[in-house]
Amino acid sequence: FRNLMYGVMTEEDKIRTHMKLICVGPNEKVVGLHMIGEGADEMTQGFGVAIKMGATKADFDSVVAIHPTASEEFVTLKTPRSKEFVYEYQKGEG
Repeated sequence: FRNLMYGVMTEEDKIRTHMKLICVGPNEKVVGLHMIGEGADEMTQGFGVAIKMGATKADFDSVVAIHPTASEEFVTLKTPRSKEFVYEYQKGEG
């Protein structure tokens, strides 16, 4: 993901952000999240509170995204990634 905050920069200058939301069970309880990118420390602190309170993916989906920051992606994530995608990405093919 490339943060919209960098919209006016060239592609080479944009800082990439990688994130993952970890959900379990039929109600998709959020049990963790990972983020690598600028400002990750500040963004994950607030999400930690939601996780400790038992938030579900539906709870995350119902939140209005903070725009234009990378944290908006955590409340708009839609596509689960397969094991094959992760493997291909690690090999540099994704």
